[in-house]
Amino acid sequence: MIILVMGVSGSGKTTIGKLLADSLEWEFSDADAFHSPENVEKMRRGIPLTEDDRIPWLQDLQTAIKHWLQENKNVVLACSALKDSYRQFLLLDSERTKLVYLKGSYELIQMRLQERSNHYMSEKLLDSQFYTLEEPVDTLCMDIAQTPQIIVQNIRTALEI
Repeated sequence: MIILVMGVSGSGKTTIGKLLADSLEWEFSDADAFHSPENVEKMRRGIPLTEDDRIPWLQDLQTAIKHWLQENKNVVLACSALKDSYRQFLLLDSERTKLVYLKGSYELIQMRLQERSNHYMSEKLLDSQFYTLEEPVDTLCMDIAQTPQIIVQNIRTALEI
């Protein structure tokens, strides 16, 4: 099974994804690792990515997901997946891929980004993240105001894993 943990930057995708993977003894992967050096540099400078920037990244992610599914791997993938079209591209098998949306207020996420250090995703990009976000419907939605441990337990309960 693949669990795609999605949300805007600062919503806790990596934190929750790692905790969830550890609690399940599954593999964890971060979609940030699939970005090209050019994309990372753009984001570091506070420049939003274009659709053309994202296409190779999404293709690489889809290839990885196909590989994990073929090998019957259990993986938690932290990925922004802000647009519905991106999620449709990545969620290849509705039985074996599950989406978890980490939802929080602009103010809470802005505060988290201000406290963050050593991450290329600039607080300057938060507006573009919320502008781009197409909130998923009919999916598991978690309120990020809760503690990471509670969020992970709620995900496990909801997905019965």
